[in-house]
Amino acid sequence: MTGTVVRKRFIAGNWKMNLDRASASALVATLREHLASRSDVDVAVFPPFVYLQEVAQALAGSPIRVGGQNCCDQPVGAFTGEVSAKMLADVGATLVIVGHSERRHVYGESDELVHAKVHAALAAGLDVILCVGETLAERERAATEKVVGNQLRRGLEGVTARDLPRLTIAYEPVWAIGTGLNATPEQASQVHGYLRGVLTSLYDDRLAGGLRIQYGGSVKPSNVHALLSAPEVDGCLVGGASIQAESFLSLVKP
Repeated sequence: MTGTVVRKRFIAGNWKMNLDRASASALVATLREHLASRSDVDVAVFPPFVYLQEVAQALAGSPIRVGGQNCCDQPVGAFTGEVSAKMLADVGATLVIVGHSERRHVYGESDELVHAKVHAALAAGLDVILCVGETLAERERAATEKVVGNQLRRGLEGVTARDLPRLTIAYEPVWAIGTGLNATPEQASQVHGYLRGVLTSLYDDRLAGGLRIQYGGSVKPSNVHALLSAPEVDGCLVGGASIQAESFLSLVKP
């Protein structure tokens, strides 16, 4: 049943720790010029924190959304170097990435911390892209479904059926982040289908069928259309290809 549901594609550009102020401004000006009239696809950009307010102001009134790359699990307090979800919302963000593979595997964020961040973001009024993904070692020992299933269940624990539509799930195989490797369309579709089944078991067919599941991992113009043509792949969370206007715009082509 869920395979017949039409979900608008969602292409999100995660700039990570790239660009400077001038190049960020030039990029958003070009994106706004070319995407202002598009209604067939949802687009969002995730600049570094220091450029977030300026990017949000530059894109105000356009259909392009702006989000934070991460947030603190606490709303306020003595947490040096952290940025709360409420602060992100205060400077114009409407969504946030939680549980990105680099946060999990470079900075050691646990499933418990990711879970807390999901709830902190929702409480602050932000929509959430919740990332899940396995390492190469986990894939090679056939543990992909166990790993991503546990990450999804823990991340969504306590998320109500009312709040679930405010989430997007992003499948990011860790072995494909910044490596030049990527899952084949068949591999991505298989994992996305499994995640859809987990969502159905946690909620119901209708809610699971309506939720978008993105693929993230070395997405580029040469592979994006094959990935987006795969069943259950509803969009992409893009890294390096999102910091150049030409490549990012090519990903958003009809």
